[in-house]
Amino acid sequence: MAIQWFPGHMTKARRQIEDKLKLIDVCIELLDSRLPLSSRNPMIDDILRDKPRLIILNKADLADPEATRKWLAFFKAEGHVAHPVDAATGTGIKDIPEQVKLLLKDKIDRQIAKGMNPRPSRALIVGIPNVGKSTLINRMAGKNIAATGDRPGVTKGQQWIKTGGNLELLDTPGILWPKFEDQEVGYRLAVTGAIKEEILNIEDIAFFAVKYLVKDYGASFQERFGIEKLPEDLKNPDEIVAVMEAVGRKRGCLISGGRVDLEKASRILLHDLRAGKLGRFTLETP
Repeated sequence: MAIQWFPGHMTKARRQIEDKLKLIDVCIELLDSRLPLSSRNPMIDDILRDKPRLIILNKADLADPEATRKWLAFFKAEGHVAHPVDAATGTGIKDIPEQVKLLLKDKIDRQIAKGMNPRPSRALIVGIPNVGKSTLINRMAGKNIAATGDRPGVTKGQQWIKTGGNLELLDTPGILWPKFEDQEVGYRLAVTGAIKEEILNIEDIAFFAVKYLVKDYGASFQERFGIEKLPEDLKNPDEIVAVMEAVGRKRGCLISGGRVDLEKASRILLHDLRAGKLGRFTLETP
């Protein structure tokens, strides 16, 4: 199944970002810690051009900590400042204004040297759908200003938001890119909820997740679903179905004739995965 999702408002969002760039001092690029590369929109580099950038690895509480350390080293080697946070609980949020200040130090110093009183820095928040932009903004603002939700596409427009620090934020809708050259990118995004489920075959997405989880996080998978033995290699599609059927039986997803409702079992698996109930995991490493 080929996965693509690029609704009209995303094209509009790109144009709005480009129009606002001249007002922006710094960009805060929000990525999902569980898939930092797949959640990184390749169009952003072209859109932002030479603007200073702070990379935020959100949902770090759900990601494999060792993998997150590798990603932080990867971005540092690329010349970027990267910082892990958990916007849902606020962990790491208080450090963001200081990180922005350090990125803009030369510009602020020049303003002070000219006798100017530096105005609040203006930051553009960008990221793909459902990566946690609005949750991050609400944490930084100290109140619920930006609309949030556990589904992609909640934010539809732009708005300036003041924070308690010397920083103003511009919220933008999440934007994907028109075509995934690597279809596994689309599947990883779908697993974490970045793509609307209405356009997906939910069983395909769950089967993809199972293949990865059993390989790298088999013990957590077994513990969560009470499965005694897992196949060592899930290259055979029948084995993937067998694992999903075992999940369905453990969760009571049975229909007439004792068969397993694979769609229902798939939704349960993805819900547990996204909620962190299978433990901390990362779907890709540098």
